[in-house]
Amino acid sequence: MSKTSATLPAADLARTVVFAAFIAVLGLFPGVYVGGSGVPIIVQNIGPLLAGSILGARRGTASVVLLLALTAIGLPLLSGGRGGIGPFIGPSGGFLLGWILSALVAGLIVRRLRTPNLGWLLLANLAGLVADYVIGIPFLGIYTGHMGTAFVQSMVFVPGDLAKVVIAALVASVVHRALPGRLAGSEARSE
Repeated sequence: MSKTSATLPAADLARTVVFAAFIAVLGLFPGVYVGGSGVPIIVQNIGPLLAGSILGARRGTASVVLLLALTAIGLPLLSGGRGGIGPFIGPSGGFLLGWILSALVAGLIVRRLRTPNLGWLLLANLAGLVADYVIGIPFLGIYTGHMGTAFVQSMVFVPGDLAKVVIAALVASVVHRALPGRLAGSEARSE
């Protein structure tokens, strides 16, 4: 067993924990409530996209699950200092749970790429965003009692979320160029 493969589990764990902490730091920016949906516009939801597109499917998803688990046990890691079970059963609960699928989808796409370029990273992050909406909007529809209203209320987030997709793709592109094959690409070879 080489030294590199012996330290890989520790390196994976470190990347996962550091990225969960990074997503928590993004929660320091308070949410802005627009409209009547009760779901704030936040910076923090770029974190799962970055986690998936930088760390890959397994580690990126693990970092989001870790953040959400710590939040569920009461740590105030979400935007505005929210923590506990409340955010998961409130109007934004589906979007929070959607972060898991968001990181997974973005990570699966990036993992398949030999060299992640900006175009593919844009596609991966857009697919991750759509995955979040696929869970978040129906959850909000159940919460509000009307799927159409939930869909319309969610559209206020689209312009900002599309900007976050572009930012996440640009950041991931820079990271992948700086560390070629050492993040998401190494995940595919280690599985």
